[in-house]
Amino acid sequence: MSSTLETFRRDFGGDIIEPGGAEYASASRSVLASGNPAYVLRPKSVADVQAGVGFAAGAGLVLSVRGGGHAFPGFGTNDGGVVIDLSKLANVELIDKERHLVRIGGGATWGQVAAALAPHGLAISSGDTKSVGVGGLTLTGGIGWKVRKYGLALDNVVAAEVVTANGHLVHASAEENPELFWAIRGGGGNFGIVTAFEFAAHPTTDVFHGKIAFPAAEAAGVLQGWADYLRTAPEELTSIATFANPFAGGPEAPVEIHITFDGDDPELAAKAIDPIRRLGTAIDDDLALQPYADTLVDGLTPPPGIQLVTRSAFVDKESVPKVLQILVEVGASEGSPFIAVRSVGGAVSRVPDDATAYAHRQAELMFVTTTAGPKPVVEAARPALEAIWRRLASHVNGAYANFLASATEEDVAAIYPTQTYQRLAAVKRQYDPGNLFARNHNVRPQ
Repeated sequence: MSSTLETFRRDFGGDIIEPGGAEYASASRSVLASGNPAYVLRPKSVADVQAGVGFAAGAGLVLSVRGGGHAFPGFGTNDGGVVIDLSKLANVELIDKERHLVRIGGGATWGQVAAALAPHGLAISSGDTKSVGVGGLTLTGGIGWKVRKYGLALDNVVAAEVVTANGHLVHASAEENPELFWAIRGGGGNFGIVTAFEFAAHPTTDVFHGKIAFPAAEAAGVLQGWADYLRTAPEELTSIATFANPFAGGPEAPVEIHITFDGDDPELAAKAIDPIRRLGTAIDDDLALQPYADTLVDGLTPPPGIQLVTRSAFVDKESVPKVLQILVEVGASEGSPFIAVRSVGGAVSRVPDDATAYAHRQAELMFVTTTAGPKPVVEAARPALEAIWRRLASHVNGAYANFLASATEEDVAAIYPTQTYQRLAAVKRQYDPGNLFARNHNVRPQ
């Protein structure tokens, strides 16, 4: 171990942060989890990443990879192992103006990307939070404010550079290592460390963004009408419904329909949005034209001791009425989790089911329940939460990896249907046969 460490210190050009160091307290934790890794590495180059991977593998240490650090299960840290923090590999470069190709470092955040592309009048379909990492979000999906028009974040990836478990740098695209390219678009961090992505961006204008709120008593009609309308709404309209917010009254909290209309024409926007305004008694309406980059919000870091338990599932068309009925009943009860329902469909559903490792193309909705509080409060709420999910079980399917607080075998099976998992396992065997990259929703080598 000592000789391995000495060699590594010589070869590594980035920062090595160890227990007792000035930066260790902040470097050792991710946004949603604390840890006590033996080493936090901040590479400054791809060669540094390769050296870090070689060190972790050679020393037999658990390896975590951190982009934005927002993974709910705390994948971005560990106890006693190595964390490779990619935050210094965050360059955003427009490499082909005509084709709108953008090269993005694996440690960039979506806020950095949106700010860098705004002067060029470009955007990439991404998530909705500035501090979320490009890598973590993209490798497992990417449902944000342009999803119905431009698809998932991973649908806009055209190539990637990946450091694999043997320390090699591999280029993945439709033409080069196509199975790896298929796998990283939905298969998470199972196959290596993506040090750079190439995305196809699109021209963007300002967008209409904001929320329309309705009384909690009108939740049933508003939510069903909202879901029905989204089947025929223009794909420029993407929307999220939230209710039972414990910080806004719980069961009495308004139903908020958050909207982005991807365009700056006020008449077209009004035509698309007005049917939602007419769903009930609007008690708030703050939609306004703003730069796309401003639709991304700052991520929140929970206070020490506060846990977040998230769980997600997809809903197909025939199950929408029953699922919404159950969620409305749950939201009206004391102690309900916070509920968010996201519209998908559109461009997402037009990609063939087997084109990427993201397997839930035909879902109309994706919803998330969130319970927050000190550990005793969260544990006390767990039986009621499990009861809610038992009610939902026969009407929902799958899970969205970016909104899961756990990484059990059941979670992995929900994310990846059997056929998808088997194909991923074959790719895993080729690129990571020893399962070095296991701090994720893990696909084991076949």
